Amino acid sequence: MKEIDLQTLSECKGKDGRPLLVAYEGKVYDLSMSKLWSTGLHLNRHCAGKDLTSDIHAAPHTPDVLQRFPQVGVLKKALNTERKIPEALSKILTQFPMLRRHPHPMVVHFPIAFMFSAPVFTLLYLLTRIESLEVTAVYCLGGGCMFTPLAMLTGWFTWWLNYLGKTMRAVTIKIWLSFSLLLIQMMVLSWRVLNPTILRSLHGESILYLLLLFSVIPVVTIIGWYGSTLTFPVGKE
Repeated sequence: MKEIDLQTLSECKGKDGRPLLVAYEGKVYDLSMSKLWSTGLHLNRHCAGKDLTSDIHAAPHTPDVLQRFPQVGVLKKALNTERKIPEALSKILTQFPMLRRHPHPMVVHFPIAFMFSAPVFTLLYLLTRIESLEVTAVYCLGGGCMFTPLAMLTGWFTWWLNYLGKTMRAVTIKIWLSFSLLLIQMMVLSWRVLNPTILRSLHGESILYLLLLFSVIPVVTIIGWYGSTLTFPVGKE
């Protein structure tokens, strides 16, 4: 069986007369006849010309779908490119392949929801002066402080496992902004706990408090946007 290296594989994306190839567990398949791969990008997420072993392990369908297409070669692996995983972790990932990619996307929705909700409930309180709305905003801040570190840990795990901890602009930005977000959350929550009546009237201190609280919206938005560029790399190879 013909050996195909990663460089050659990356050039086979169904364009310029070349076949559309993907690799899975060391085997290279020709998906040129698949309508789902006609653009070289499957579900706006999986790019042709790559080793998709990790992606297929985490996919909702089984790898059997690849057997509908011809195997045209085997993947020639580069030396020292595989992540050494502890045996116990490897067994867990083999038994539950969804743990390779899914924990971070599942957890990350909680801090996003909490940190958008806190400013919204605060704004509703300022408009209505209903105390329970402001208290709800405080609980949302607490929820954000609790789930943001968990989202950061699962994100780091996904980066370490699936991207080998490589330096990536999107990941670097997400890391710095995530630490900034956690710092803002802790500052605002501590400020509110130490001064429960800070929003009873608008003055210099309360305005600064509101500016700090509402700054989480653009921070969370940017973090989420860069996260989406990793999950759905539309137009990227």
